[in-house]
Amino acid sequence: MKRCLVVLLLAGWACAAPAPSTLIANVPGRTTVNLDGAWRAIVDPFDNGRSGFFRDEKPRSKSDRVEYSFDASPVLNVPGDWNTQRESLMFYEGPVWYRRVFNYHKRANTREFVYFGAANYLATVYLNGEKLGEHEGGFTAFNFEVTSVLRDGENFLIVEVSNARRADAVPALKFDWWSYGGITRDVMLVEVPTTFIQDYSVQLARGSQSEVAGWVQLNGAQSPQKVAVEIPEAGVRETVTADGTGRASFRFTAKLELWSPAHPKLYDVVVKSGDDTIHEQIGFRTIEVQGANILLNGRPVFLRGISMHEEAPFREGRAFSEEDAQTLLGWVKDLGCNFVRFAHYPHNENEIRLADRMGLMVWSEIPVYWDIDWSNPATLANAEVQLRDEIARDHNRAAVILWSMSNETPVKPDRLTLLTQLAKDARELDSTRLITSAMNHTDNTGSSERTLSDPLGEVLDVLGLNEYLGWYGGRPEDVDKMQWKSMWTKPLIVSEFGGGAVYGRHGDTDEIWTEEFQDNLYQHQLGMVERMPNLAGLTPWVLMDFRSPTRMLPGVQDYHNRKGVISNRGQRKLAFYTLQKFYKKLAEAGK
Repeated sequence: MKRCLVVLLLAGWACAAPAPSTLIANVPGRTTVNLDGAWRAIVDPFDNGRSGFFRDEKPRSKSDRVEYSFDASPVLNVPGDWNTQRESLMFYEGPVWYRRVFNYHKRANTREFVYFGAANYLATVYLNGEKLGEHEGGFTAFNFEVTSVLRDGENFLIVEVSNARRADAVPALKFDWWSYGGITRDVMLVEVPTTFIQDYSVQLARGSQSEVAGWVQLNGAQSPQKVAVEIPEAGVRETVTADGTGRASFRFTAKLELWSPAHPKLYDVVVKSGDDTIHEQIGFRTIEVQGANILLNGRPVFLRGISMHEEAPFREGRAFSEEDAQTLLGWVKDLGCNFVRFAHYPHNENEIRLADRMGLMVWSEIPVYWDIDWSNPATLANAEVQLRDEIARDHNRAAVILWSMSNETPVKPDRLTLLTQLAKDARELDSTRLITSAMNHTDNTGSSERTLSDPLGEVLDVLGLNEYLGWYGGRPEDVDKMQWKSMWTKPLIVSEFGGGAVYGRHGDTDEIWTEEFQDNLYQHQLGMVERMPNLAGLTPWVLMDFRSPTRMLPGVQDYHNRKGVISNRGQRKLAFYTLQKFYKKLAEAGK
């Protein structure tokens, strides 16, 4: 695990900023070799494989003892979680070793990288018996260069993946979703020229609707090199020179149609340098705060949203495919949403890119969830790297308007120090978006009055509030009397509210777990939410039922969080239609 020096500060401590991301930008737009499919897999609960599984040894004679065999082991599909592929692995936490044998023909003047969309949680990667490196974090992409290790002909890629929970991890020991283990997103070989465009940012300058500002980062440049940025449809072609580190910055004016939910315009942006040419679909828009309003392209916008997990519809397990994204975000649009909260971790790239095309604004979050090891510098370093790589992958997506630092974290000094540092990191990495967190600490300032007073609110651009009145306290009718205040005149998003219901279970409005109870709760909550000061949006909890080991009630939960307005089989509950009607009313009123 990455360690960092502790720097003593008056307010606490902080880590040095993590090294720049090594992620290759826009992998879907590169020349790639897909390595998805059936991988041989060995379940290794005692982690014996570290003694040599990465060598993929075979017996050299009839008397040679080798106590493992990938060839004789069953397969697991990649991408995919192991929990839902084998019933025996549903609750498994620990290491699993994966092997993929493939043939490759090497080309001159080409560098190769192996790219993983994600692997949960700790991955150690070997190619042809040589260790490439490790990656920690279950929801961020990573890549390793393999140019010198890759063979012309047959190769074997071996990955040890462990989803074991740890107190110093991010997230830590307890969280309200399933810890799906495995290589959960695509694996590819990426082919690039000797000097290539590693990353780039092409966005509107903060506060401007006509000025584009950004940068390009080359990898492998031996001397200053020309870089061209083109937006052909807008008649733009700018050329700049990269410095000795391969970095080139630019700033130019352009007449552009702005991206919005009503008009999700994407431009073909071309970045060229030497032998490398990248095409990318990019939307241009501004997102700002003015008092209690969120401004999209200079105009107030109300965020009609829903929260969702990266849970596959119908089949369950981790969602990863374009089809999964189409189904889930199709439901979001059917609700009448212009906004979606991707909780509680960075979601797969298919969802982010589809949101760009569909005109859905996105809240993107890192898994600093509930309680973590706040005073541990290594835990901060881990969270910083996950934040860095989340931003590195998605900083050109117009859909992403909010970077969220955390969800429902306890109010204490070390926590405030860590989250303040993360907010500072996010602003340094990307000054064009807003910073938020989902908070749940409020003060009772009257018999029917609550005040949002979490000191974290001071460092945020937009306040997120999770509240479950009528579910985790009181009755739905009690919500009608509640008044809300905030210590800050900042935009407020009610980032969670709701209650559980089993699809098809019916009864009176006061009978818990019925659709009628959930629907009644929504009706009272929506009435209260409309009265809340500084309200700029809401993302009720949650789009679809999802698996969680903390939800154990037999015959009701069965290891599922049932707060979805849609069941895990795609069936719409009564609350879906109540929320849909509410959003239609807001849209007709111009919100």
